[in-house]
Amino acid sequence: MIDLVVIGAGGFGRETLDVIEAINTVHETYRVVGVVDDSPSPIFLERLSARGYTHLGNTGHWLATGAGDCFVVGVGTPSIRSAIVAQIGANAFACSPLIHPRASIGSMFQAGDGTVICANATISTNVSLGAHVHVNPAAIIGHDARCGDFSSVNPGAVISGEVTVAANVLVGAGAVVLQGLAVGSCAVVGAAACAVTSVPAHSVVKGVPAR
Repeated sequence: MIDLVVIGAGGFGRETLDVIEAINTVHETYRVVGVVDDSPSPIFLERLSARGYTHLGNTGHWLATGAGDCFVVGVGTPSIRSAIVAQIGANAFACSPLIHPRASIGSMFQAGDGTVICANATISTNVSLGAHVHVNPAAIIGHDARCGDFSSVNPGAVISGEVTVAANVLVGAGAVVLQGLAVGSCAVVGAAACAVTSVPAHSVVKGVPAR
């Protein structure tokens, strides 16, 4: 068993716990030591407790204790996720990719450490995901696509074939990025948007067509 610490008590942190529990149902792999969150709301702590998970305190306290063999960051915002990993530095190691058993994964797939793929996500052939990528429930990533470190593909979003998504990108719920386009670093494709041209770095696009 691998002792694993989940960072983030919010929505995606608890969805990450769902992924871990589903993995353990197939094969007992991880023991969740607890959940780290620097400023959890009372309702988040209540929901963690109801599931039997312990709040380990803030990031600094956790690092001082040395608890866990590895960690995963269950925080949905790419920039915050990136900052947390930078804060941790070499003091702890990210876990191997966490893939829900009900995700569909094609051939020639690769993903970096700390990546989380939720239930009913569909990933086609020859797809490469960087480190600490989040693929939310029912998201679709087409053939030959590339997603950079810390990118997030939100529920129901579609990354079409041969799309290149740079680091720290957020593709909103139900958004579509059409075939062969590129999304620059730190860009946001708004919920339900349809990107019909490439999206520049550090931009926010929304609507149909997205602009």
